[in-house]
Amino acid sequence: MEFYNRKKVLVTGHTGFKGSWMCRLLLQAGAEVTGYALQPPTDPALFTLCGLDKEMSSVEGDIRDLAHLQQVMDEVKPEIVIHMAAQPIVRASYQNPVYTYETNVMGTVHLLEAVRHCPSVVSVVNVTTDKVYRNREWAWGYRENEELNGFDPYSNSKSCSELVTSSYRNSFFADGQVAITTCRAGNVIGGGDFAADRIIPDCIRAVQRGEEIIVRNPASTRPYQFVLEPVYAYLMIAARQYTDKSLAGCYNIGPDDKDCLTTGELVTLFCDKWNAANGTSVQWKNVSTGGPHEASFLKLDCSKAKSVFGWKPVWGVEDAIANIVDFSKIYLAGGSVRDCMDRQIAAFLQEAEK
Repeated sequence: MEFYNRKKVLVTGHTGFKGSWMCRLLLQAGAEVTGYALQPPTDPALFTLCGLDKEMSSVEGDIRDLAHLQQVMDEVKPEIVIHMAAQPIVRASYQNPVYTYETNVMGTVHLLEAVRHCPSVVSVVNVTTDKVYRNREWAWGYRENEELNGFDPYSNSKSCSELVTSSYRNSFFADGQVAITTCRAGNVIGGGDFAADRIIPDCIRAVQRGEEIIVRNPASTRPYQFVLEPVYAYLMIAARQYTDKSLAGCYNIGPDDKDCLTTGELVTLFCDKWNAANGTSVQWKNVSTGGPHEASFLKLDCSKAKSVFGWKPVWGVEDAIANIVDFSKIYLAGGSVRDCMDRQIAAFLQEAEK
């Protein structure tokens, strides 16, 4: 993280859950951080709860507005760009596919077009998803050379974002002056996620109301990982390719196989940790709501990132759930979530940078 001291970093989508953890980590490292995003997508929002709106330059802007994005980039002159602005919810993509494609596909076009006309930029990371692959429901992890063809509008729009990035890299950045990488992250969990239709936020809302947790697809297997895992990996890759442009490409970022759990197993683990910490008897039940298609089996093969960067996951899913329970207890009790974030970041970095 020492690399980021005094570096100018532009983060799109900074008001979201992952963006908030990203910005807190960068600020601690001494980076000059500018965010470009819409207003926080949830209420409450981690971005405001931890006071980031008072600590960094936060520009309200729509990634679909190329002229405004270009203006901000010209003014900030960032060296590093982390692109996380997106419509990230599968169910929402069925309800509003046009907005999803506009944001996730044309938003990527706009970001890369702005980078193309901003000579200060050296390193770019475009964050996509594990769902970019054509899902064949097989038992082994998808590798970076597998077919890109997400099923639903969200997943497919992120597949398109990958293709846009590849085209821009080949067409406009072949001289190697700017390193551009896409990162395909697994399912991210952590404290401060208040989004709808995500399993851990649903768990927190249920315990807050004193209700049973509703699980729609308990048999679905996903690569669950704590939020700092991908955030740290994005920053690691952005830093490494800053000085070695040959490292640019596409990388899977996900947990080891032991942490690829069914949703039912994940919620059982949450209930066990929550009950042990609070002396309660929270339980969950399977209630199928007949919603849109969701993959039943999804894993990532992260061998490439491990081989190229020597990267490896730091915390397993048990550590992740323990930290989520800790964060949620503090939040529900009206404590300082900022202090909790800082403790978890310090503990994570202590292990990650050994």
